[in-house]
Amino acid sequence: MKKTVNVSNQGATLDTSRRNFLKLSGIGIVAAGLTLVGCEDDDFEYNDNKIFDLGTGDVGVLNYAYALEQLEADFYTKVVNNFYANISVKEKEVLTDLYHHEVIHRDFFKAAISGATPNVLPTLEFQYPNVNFNDRNSVLATAKALEDTGVAAYNAAGKYISNPAYLVLAGKIVSVEARHASAIRDLINPGTAAFSGDDVIDANGLDVAKEPADIVMAAGGFIKTPFTWKERGIN
Repeated sequence: MKKTVNVSNQGATLDTSRRNFLKLSGIGIVAAGLTLVGCEDDDFEYNDNKIFDLGTGDVGVLNYAYALEQLEADFYTKVVNNFYANISVKEKEVLTDLYHHEVIHRDFFKAAISGATPNVLPTLEFQYPNVNFNDRNSVLATAKALEDTGVAAYNAAGKYISNPAYLVLAGKIVSVEARHASAIRDLINPGTAAFSGDDVIDANGLDVAKEPADIVMAAGGFIKTPFTWKERGIN
């Protein structure tokens, strides 16, 4: 007897599994609950133009990550508050999950850094001059760029972290960001290998890593509030 496979149900199962995977990713970060204690090398200053400097050592890296999480949380907040026209239920659910994750990441960094040092990056202002939030292609292309940038940022920043506990935390968060990047790529090109494309996976099968100066150059167009990081040559 010829066996019939219900492709529609298969797709629904995959979508449900993917969403559950994303939800569990967010729960994992909440459960981590790590309080940052005694950040090292936290010297910082406002320069002559009253511009915040991220600081040095571990606290500088954490403030750097906090800046990126603020950007992603702000972007997805705008997305879910005004979903683009004709959005599917699946895409609405995925983008809502990502929104919740990024807000968790942002708030975690703010609370954790604030609990360890007074030198926490202030709330930043952002701009999206080339993003049409009512257009699917524009929103997903921007989400793809932000998620890919976030993963590459964490991958390179890890070597600057001296406290093993912070390194473990960064590893947990970058794994979630990588799942975000994969989910967005799958929305753009479903059922293809784009989720792990050659533009983000190198010849060794590893995620691309980009130095802070390159990340700030890529994300700088979205950030209105200026800041510096003298240790890494960021401005």
